[in-house]
Amino acid sequence: MALDEAHLQQAAKDHLWMHFTRHGAYAGNDVPIMVRGEGVHLYDSQGKRYLDGLAGLFVSQLGHGREDLAEAAARQAKELAFMPLWSYAHPSAIELAEKVASYAPGDLNRVFFTSGGGEAVESAWKLAKNYFKLTGKPMKHKVISRTIAYHGTTAGALSITGLPLLKQQFEPLVPSTFRVPNTNIFRAPIHGDDPDAFGRWAADQIGVAIENEGPDTVAAVFLEPVQNAGGCFPPPPGYFDRVREICDEHDVLLVSDEVICAFGRLGYMFGAERFGYQPDIITCAKGITSGYAPLGAMIASDRLMAPFLEDKAMFAHGYTFGGHPVSTAVGLKNLQIFEEEGVLEHVRTNAPALRATLERLKDLPIVGDVRGDGYFYGIELVKDQATRETFTAEECERLLFGFVSKQLYAEGLYCRADDRGDPVVQLAPPLVCDQTHFDEMEQILRTVLDKAGSML
Repeated sequence: MALDEAHLQQAAKDHLWMHFTRHGAYAGNDVPIMVRGEGVHLYDSQGKRYLDGLAGLFVSQLGHGREDLAEAAARQAKELAFMPLWSYAHPSAIELAEKVASYAPGDLNRVFFTSGGGEAVESAWKLAKNYFKLTGKPMKHKVISRTIAYHGTTAGALSITGLPLLKQQFEPLVPSTFRVPNTNIFRAPIHGDDPDAFGRWAADQIGVAIENEGPDTVAAVFLEPVQNAGGCFPPPPGYFDRVREICDEHDVLLVSDEVICAFGRLGYMFGAERFGYQPDIITCAKGITSGYAPLGAMIASDRLMAPFLEDKAMFAHGYTFGGHPVSTAVGLKNLQIFEEEGVLEHVRTNAPALRATLERLKDLPIVGDVRGDGYFYGIELVKDQATRETFTAEECERLLFGFVSKQLYAEGLYCRADDRGDPVVQLAPPLVCDQTHFDEMEQILRTVLDKAGSML
């Protein structure tokens, strides 16, 4: 059946409340409507093709239009469409929990399913507070996280988020969260020319924050393996080793927020494995199903589960759709495909080529830094390469949103221009991309960023 484009446009403007969207921008313009995905490409309602340079939203690991994943969902829906995990279980949730635990590092053997990433972060904070109350340290409730870091939009996760402009319209939020420096060495306030010293300094700031608040009041530290907001900040050498030491010293839980970084984004099932550290909790979502159904998870250590195995003990927390039968069935099939098609190996093999291809853009005066890991990159834009001078808010609005974002889309690249922190273009293509797609991204980026530079 042919789409009625005019009706879709009007209905979208009249009834659909889109997320993180400036609706006023569509008063006199069409809403972009995607109708189909095939492989690593998307197609809009006008039939135009776009390279999916963001994997939807760091989600579509295996690309679009896979019948095997769609069929897994259909089979499960026919057999058992819904069953909550409230004192009951169903096979696909059990099997996926076992599979995820088999990949998780150390003794992270307990999988608590959610509907998505924000709920996983919310669950982790609630578990941390509940655990310490049950084990004789009821004052431990505070959380340390990093500046500019995004951890979700629910009240608790938003409180942990380090983006003031994203939070202020919803304040007051949950109290007792505190910020430490992130690992953006490109703009390091100290030791910017020495990655090892910078990593030690940045990690030590977590220790300072814990001591300032009182170790007997701090429950957890939430960190992404590679921080997304701000444009992909990888950890400096030794950073996570030192963070682990600090957390152990003060009996503080290390939460690895891997909503983006888990399930192959960095070439490993988990980012903690990529960088060689042992968290107490991993939060994840997005790539666990490659976007074919919504699902998230909090993965906790056996130690954290222990108090809840006592008679009559209960973690009084849950979600109606957490661990949905269809979603967990899709998750199982997704991870089966990862193994059968060597997805992790493909990312590890091709990641250096993606980096090298994007680094070619450094010959453009507007490109200040290209950073990231695996299939996860940020390109920071600057007014001056030599001084690293950034843009004013007005210039950023005019350049990033007024031109770069719109023009990349017009040229056939779906990605994201972001000014949470310094202005960046974010790239996270499906994990099945190869050099052909890297070149296509680079060529479109070059065309658009070259024009943007000339506008200065």
